[in-house]
This record gives sequence, C-alpha cells and structure tokens, in this order.
Amino acid sequence: MITIVCAKQVVDVSEIKIDPHTKKPILQGLSKKISDIDKNALEEAIKIKEKNGGKIIVLCVGSPDAKERLKELLAMGADEAVLIPFEETFDYHMVAQLLAGAVKKLGSFDLILCGEASIDLFSGQIGPRLAGILNIPQITYAQKITTEKNKVTAERNMGENIVITESSYPVVITVTKEINTPRLPSLMQILGSAQKPIHEWNPQSLLQEKPVLTTKVVELSGISMHRKNIIFKDDLDQSVHKLVDCLIHEGVLR
Repeated sequence: MITIVCAKQVVDVSEIKIDPHTKKPILQGLSKKISDIDKNALEEAIKIKEKNGGKIIVLCVGSPDAKERLKELLAMGADEAVLIPFEETFDYHMVAQLLAGAVKKLGSFDLILCGEASIDLFSGQIGPRLAGILNIPQITYAQKITTEKNKVTAERNMGENIVITESSYPVVITVTKEINTPRLPSLMQILGSAQKPIHEWNPQSLLQEKPVLTTKVVELSGISMHRKNIIFKDDLDQSVHKLVDCLIHEGVLR
C-alpha cells in the first residue's frame, strides 16, 4: 500500500508574542517544526504500513529550510520525502495545486493522509481541496482508520456524534489529533534517516499554468485579553454562588 502524507512546516505557535504597540504577532526568530496534527497523520501511515506493508512518501510545500524538519519525519518511519520549495507568498489554493501536481507526478497511490488542519492557521482546507483537484473521495476528521484489501473504514468525529464512513481506494483522509500519539524516533532511527532520500521538485514543473493567489490576507493582529482578577474570599458555598452569578452575568453560563 502506498501512502502519501502531506506535511506543513509552521512556526512554534507557543512562542508567538504580540507587539504591544502594533498588536501584530512577532514571527521573526521563532523556531519551526512540522505541524503537530501532520505528525498524527504520519503516525497513522506508519501503523498502516506495519499492517499492510508498502511505502510512505511525505510531501511538503514550504521554504527550503523545511528540509531539516522533514528529516524528523523520515526518522519516525517515512521512506522518502519530497520538498517543493516555495519562497513566494502562497495560499491554500496554490499549495493544494502544488501538492496535487506532486501526487500526479508520483503516479499510483492508495491513501493520502493529512492533518485535519495546521496548528498555525487551522483552516482545514488542504485535504478537501486536494481531494477535489484529484477528483477522488475524501473522509474528514477521522479518529480511527481501519484498512482492508479493497476498502478503508473511518470513524469520523462530528462533535456529538461519531459517523462511520467507508471508501474505496484511492482516498484522501484527514485525521484528528486524537487518532494516535506520534512516536519519538530512536537515536538509531535518527542516524538511519540520513540515508533516506529527500527530493526537491521545482514548483513550476508541477503546474501547467502560473499559480495565482486567490486569497488576500488583509490583516493579522492579536487580541488583547484582560483578566479581571476577581477573588472570592467568602466561605466556599457563598463563593461558588457568587462565581456562578458572575459567569452568568458575563454570558459564560446560561
């Protein structure tokens, strides 16, 4: 079984600070990593490979320094990676077009796994857009995947309900963070990953037409949060009643 995993390099959002004067996020100098939920997608691909055999290929559209992050995915268990270096500003439409072009260049495959969303912008667009461009089925928000010879079954987290969905191959599946816990590669796996290939494909070679931005970011700013620091010093029962009254007054409870 050939599984393709789409991965995105993001800044570590836990390190983001907001400029108090401009309200803009300070992104310079932040460390980078592979989006957490994309690692869940790779972990699921590794489990599927352990059950069925086959091959795992990671695709990534991003800046050239993403090559260092891809080495971690190879150490986890991916067989090879393809980096599509792209320095210019891009949006989800362009990224999905580039990923689709890379998938077509790879040829035959059975599964494409993506995180349900990236941890930086959390739009959740790549998986559905990719399935649409490739004109293949998609299953979103999978929290459990069972593969069989001719079909795949997924439990989809739809909030209050779990929906069971089946599909034939090939199919795009987006996974949730709850589906598994990504493994940490051992030292030997990290050393061994140096022997695995990371290809770099020119983005222009994957598109028939010059990519066009369809989304414009108008503004990106932080939201100020002010704590009221209310302390209830009465006995426990009175404090609980006052706390509930405050939460109702603030609209948190109804």
